[in-house]
Parts: sequence; structure tokens; C-alpha cells
Amino acid sequence: MTFAIIKERKNPPDRRVVFSPETLAEARTQFPEANFIIESSDIRVFPDEAYRKLGFEVLEDVSHADVMIGVKEVPIEHLVPNKKYFYFSHTIKKQPYNRKLLVAMLEKNIEMFDHETIVKKSGARLIGFGRYAGLVGAYNGFRALGLRDNLFNLPKVETLADLDAVKSELDKITLPNIKILLTGTGKVAYGAKEILDHLGIKEVSDALYLTSQFTEPVYVMADVMEYAKRKDGKVGDKYKFYKDPSGYESNFMPYAKETDFFIAGHFYGNNAPYLFTREDAKHPDFRINLVADISCDIDGPVASTIRPSTIADPFYGYDPQKEVEVDFDAKDAITVMAVDNLPCELPKDASEGFGTTFLEHVIPAFFNNDKNEVLKRAKITENGKLTKRFSYLQDYIDGKQ
Repeated sequence: MTFAIIKERKNPPDRRVVFSPETLAEARTQFPEANFIIESSDIRVFPDEAYRKLGFEVLEDVSHADVMIGVKEVPIEHLVPNKKYFYFSHTIKKQPYNRKLLVAMLEKNIEMFDHETIVKKSGARLIGFGRYAGLVGAYNGFRALGLRDNLFNLPKVETLADLDAVKSELDKITLPNIKILLTGTGKVAYGAKEILDHLGIKEVSDALYLTSQFTEPVYVMADVMEYAKRKDGKVGDKYKFYKDPSGYESNFMPYAKETDFFIAGHFYGNNAPYLFTREDAKHPDFRINLVADISCDIDGPVASTIRPSTIADPFYGYDPQKEVEVDFDAKDAITVMAVDNLPCELPKDASEGFGTTFLEHVIPAFFNNDKNEVLKRAKITENGKLTKRFSYLQDYIDGKQ
């Protein structure tokens, strides 16, 4: 079986790759029956020569491969019919802008495996760039704080070599006495937590955070059962909430009254209550003035996130009284960082981490009859049709959404 590491063609360019040269060499050692080839690329964080040095064939045309492995969406005109593809298709939430891509994959008889759908039996993600989104997102939040309040000037992550260089820059800053809320308990949140812990910020309990003031910066990590509660006053259950959040309402305002800097690292499910609304943000006791929204759901659970921002221009301001965008450092604005492709800023580390998990969970499935059913769960399309697991996308394909 031949696996091709394909060139990224989406704009803006993404320098990440699923396998670094070293991790791919490890895959070759573990699975000598697999053949790995590389499509030549002038934008990849690892140059073609780095793969050639380790004995990999680098080609202009990889259309003879059986399995195509990329990161971002493949432009429709570059899809090769009758192949297996792995990439982030951004279709499983019925994203309108990629409907034609999913239709094209069906028409071209492509077997689509979305990186987001590579999950355990429980539904928990097995691979992803979440940790790196969390790391870069938290750093960018502090960068915004430094620039806005003239405290310090952190360089952009994309100008730094790797994660060690990022952490070295953080060692140079001194933080003011602020209270920081981090939502979530997944890979994204723990990536952000890595930054908070590196800075030596004290983690405190919910009870202490909500009732006390401090003379040093502190943070709290809040899970969904802290910032959402059952409407009937009974004790909430996290796993029942994930299945059906309709009986819950937001319990976020107690945090909003005590927080200066909010890092949104949670996963937001359909029909879950918003964390805070535009009306909540108008409340005189609403204290949050800086949001690093790593989750980046537009016009959704975090009311100040009215559009995604970019790596080139990562910050904007939200005027809660007028509900409009303003300068990121405008008086009484909430400063927002809502870059939706954060791991692109740390392409080397992100690629190395991603490849390690892809090798652990995905490649073996091709050679052990998919004994853990990783491929079976992940497959969206087969024989020109949606698989049973993804049949809910039929109305989206039919243009009825």
C-alpha cells in the first residue's frame, strides 16, 4: 500500500504536514510493507531535501498512491478519483462553504477520512492539533495584553523557531495582578494551561476564585459543569450534558464578574447554552476585558467573537454597549483574539506532535484489519455514498440546509 504526503494547496498557505521526516522514517521502520512517498512542496515547514535525506522519494506527481494524507481541505480540482483521503474537510458540522467539496468527493468515489472523525469508541478525539492551538492561543492573549496596556512587547509566534523559543519569550515578561478564567478540559485547554503554568501563575479552586481577590495573578480551570447548570436546579451530569444539553442554562456570570482575561478552550456542542450573550456583556458587573477565543465559534457562545481574526491581524475590539467592532485597544472595549488557525503559527512542533499520534492510531489500522475500528468510525464516504454514521449529512449534500 502506498501512502502519499500531499502538498497543501489551500490559501492562505499552511506550512504544517501530517508527518515530519523523522516520524515518517519511524513509520517505515514499524511498517516495512508500507510505501511512503512525498509530493514536492515549496511551503512545507520541512523542505523536500529533509525527506530525501532519509531515503524518501519526493515526486511532482503522486496520483498513483492509494492513500492521500494532508492537513487542510484539498481544492476540488486537485482531488484524485477513487482514492482514500485524510484531511480536515470541515464538513461534518454542515459548514456551508465546503458543501461542494463533500459533493465532489462523492462524485469522485473518494473514501474520506476526516482527522476530526478519528475517534475512540467513546467519541473522544485521537489525533489533532488541539494542544498547539491552546499553546499559541494563550500566548497570543498575553501578547494582546502587553500591547494594549503598554506592559511588554511579545513577538509573534510565527517569527519564533519553536515552542522552546515561545517559552523563552514568556520568561522575559512580568504580569499584572489579573484573574484568568480558562474553560475546557481537553487538549486545547491543557495546551493553554501549559502556558499559564510556564508563567508561574497560581491555579486556584473555583470557590476561592469566585470569592476572593489576590495580590498576584491567578487562574482557574473551569469545566462545563461549573459554567453551565441544570434549569431544574438538580445536579448536572457532564456526560448527559454532552448527549443532550437542552435542559441546561449558562452559569457563566459569576465568573464574568471576577475575570479580567478569559481563555476559551472549551468544545461547544450544538444546542448547548451560550456562555455569555451580548446582553450579559452589557451588565455593569461584567469584568472581562480580554478574550482569547481559541474555540472561535462565530456569533455563538462567546458574544464578543463576532468574526475570526487572522495571524497577520490577530486582535480586534468589541464594544459591548454598541455591539460593534472597534480598535483592539479602544476604551471600554473587550479585546478579542479569535484566530481560527492557531497551530499554523507553530508548524514544526505541531507537525511533529500530530505525526506521532497519527502513527500510533491510524497507520496500524491499515495492517491489523482495523481491529479497533478506527477507520470504520472515521470513514465519511464510501462507494459514492455517505456511510451510516454520517448519514445525517444527506440533507446538507442535497442542499436542503
